[in-house]
Amino acid sequence: MTSPTAAALIARSNRLGADPENTNYAGGNTSAKGTDTDPVTGQPVELLWVKGSGGDLGTLTEQGLAVLRLDRVRALQNVYRGPDREDEMVAAFDYCLHGKGGAAPSIDTAMHALVDAAHVDHLHPDSGIAIATAADGEALTAEIFGGRVAWVPWRRPGFQLGLDIAAIKAENPDAVGCILGGHGITAWGDSSEEAEAHTLWIIETAAAHIAEHGKAEPFGGVRVGFEALPAGERRARAAALAGTIRGIASTDKPMVGHFTDADVVLDFLAAEKAPALAALGTSCPDHFLRTKVKPLLLDLPATATAEEQTARLHELHAAYRADYQAYYDAHASAGSATEPASPAIRGADPLIVLVPGVGMFSYGANKQTARVAGEFYVNAINVMRGAEALSTYSPISDAEKFRIEYWALEEAKLQRMPKPKSHQGRIAFVTGAASGIGKAIATRLAAEGACVVVADLDLDKARAAAAELGGTDVAIGVAADVADAAAVRAALDEAVLAFGGVDLVVNNAGLSLSKPLLETTEADWDLQHDVMAKGSFLVSQAAARILIDQRLGGDIVYISSKNSVFAGPNNIAYSATKADQAHQVRLLAVELGEHGVRVNGINPDGVVRGSGIFASGWGANRAATYGVAEEDLGQYYANRTILKREVVPENVADAVYVLTGPDLSRTTGLHIPVDSGVAAAFLR
Repeated sequence: MTSPTAAALIARSNRLGADPENTNYAGGNTSAKGTDTDPVTGQPVELLWVKGSGGDLGTLTEQGLAVLRLDRVRALQNVYRGPDREDEMVAAFDYCLHGKGGAAPSIDTAMHALVDAAHVDHLHPDSGIAIATAADGEALTAEIFGGRVAWVPWRRPGFQLGLDIAAIKAENPDAVGCILGGHGITAWGDSSEEAEAHTLWIIETAAAHIAEHGKAEPFGGVRVGFEALPAGERRARAAALAGTIRGIASTDKPMVGHFTDADVVLDFLAAEKAPALAALGTSCPDHFLRTKVKPLLLDLPATATAEEQTARLHELHAAYRADYQAYYDAHASAGSATEPASPAIRGADPLIVLVPGVGMFSYGANKQTARVAGEFYVNAINVMRGAEALSTYSPISDAEKFRIEYWALEEAKLQRMPKPKSHQGRIAFVTGAASGIGKAIATRLAAEGACVVVADLDLDKARAAAAELGGTDVAIGVAADVADAAAVRAALDEAVLAFGGVDLVVNNAGLSLSKPLLETTEADWDLQHDVMAKGSFLVSQAAARILIDQRLGGDIVYISSKNSVFAGPNNIAYSATKADQAHQVRLLAVELGEHGVRVNGINPDGVVRGSGIFASGWGANRAATYGVAEEDLGQYYANRTILKREVVPENVADAVYVLTGPDLSRTTGLHIPVDSGVAAAFLR
């Protein structure tokens, strides 16, 4: 049964976390102190309920809380050996836990436990961090809030920061909270309602002061030539650059991307102060842990050509990597008796790439992480605007950023993350994926961690199929008439703007008309060749441009057919176009191999169950050809195979998974039969 104290805390947390004006995703933490019954002694015991490590306030549940014995946490003051031994205290929290289950205690637990208040909120609002990162933040705090909000100089989160805030609260009995230099805010109250009211008052008061007293143009004037391009033009330029930029961000390890051309980003990139401010980097730990210490900013105007921008991006990337290596080398520790050696460098590529006039590309191990990184940099822009409006933006030093970015506790959190699935970080574009084989392939790839673009002639069905796979961080649906070159390019543009690029293309779209030679019309022939032979060519051609720009290799898979090598009756147009697809596999395997792109094919047979082709009349025609009832066609196909087993869409999906997974990395130009064994279709 949930404690009333915990229930009130969860409700407060959800309200605060639901508003981005209050805090960013997974940012900040909240707590409540109260009593419950100790099941061992039967006596009341004082407890601390606090949001655990890595959780999100807006979606917090009881399982996201850590519950600790308050007396034991406070007793840790007696064994604390100072900031140099800070890491020991997080491990000690495990000995203070009450009961089992729940979340792991976060580094901020001490702040909540040691402050003498029943309810405490620690958040990262843009308005609060703007004051915290202003060069004269302490004076601004006094001016804006009077004696009701105290100033806490920058200190890395941990036990000592908890002691500092506890002491400041004791010394300032009229204070309802504090501004944490370079970091955020903390507020408290005797009741949950009072703590929430104090938190919101600090946030709203800071925002109102910035709005009333801040400079009209805190980022300076507009740089000529760096203004936002028209919407359609900038989206087209973003799509043209996406492959190159994703390749830059994925040099050390594959990344998924996110793109935004929100006004807040475009206005910042057009401003005079943008280069200098971007170079200073972010300040709040929650920001730079997700955005890296600074972004890569393209220094060309929006009027430059895509070719000029691409060449310059590669030059800037080389400089960025050298600069990040120098940052690491300057601050990394070889270790000592009191401090462990710094973790190895985690990669020198940018997570935020800014293109004036176009927008912001952000990257992460998955789509959600990439999207959140972009949201955090928007927070950082808002912080810089507020600080510059009142004063001068002055983030914490690179040395302090490094202490947090490469903190042993941060490294331990990363090591606890689950092992990634086989296709995590990969972006799949599957045609004809709203039903049948294509839908099964999309479902399997999403289950293995891939981001999936469900492309289909029917947009509504594509979106519905994508929705079944999860939210837009997992899959999107796009319209794709594969016989139309412009429509194919538009669909792939949507893919790269949604997820950053494309790694895995499945040419599955198809249809069939079962007719003998003399009944097959020219229109029948053209239709089937347009959709499958020409369609596969157009999709592969458009995707290849992206794959080559990314320099990450990739996979193209053709869902061909047993009929590409087997001469069946009454099937001239379909079988001929499948043979065309089969040879495209061989031709493209040779041509794209130098770019690390593998091209393979799958030859299914008799996939009746769930098949859009069979349901559209093909099944009835084939059943009539073979003299069986339509409902018995699947079993008919199975009976004529060596294994006597029906082939279903999921069997084809399994083959795609194997071909595109890590175990066949040296395989290209291969056709895999998925037909339960049709001797006449054996490849020779």
